[in-house]
Amino acid sequence: MGKRKSTRAKSAPKKKVEKLETHFCCPFCNHAGSVECTIDLKNCFAEAACFVCKESYSTKAHALTEPIDVYGEWIDECEKANEGVEHAPRDSY
Repeated sequence: MGKRKSTRAKSAPKKKVEKLETHFCCPFCNHAGSVECTIDLKNCFAEAACFVCKESYSTKAHALTEPIDVYGEWIDECEKANEGVEHAPRDSY
């Protein structure tokens, strides 16, 4: 006679990890998906560049740097540069 098979509780299915975006909307020309982030960990360098209006931003990178981090820093720097600047009201056409 053999042993009875033990009953195991089935494990829960693993959740899929959603990937973060690598293409973003340009803060200058507002084209969707026109900003691409590249990270060079060998030289500790990261760059976000728009291929429509040719604007770019570069910063230092480390092992945990993701494209969303580079884009977020670019947006923060744009907000700092525009701090205290008043926008002229637009005329209706």
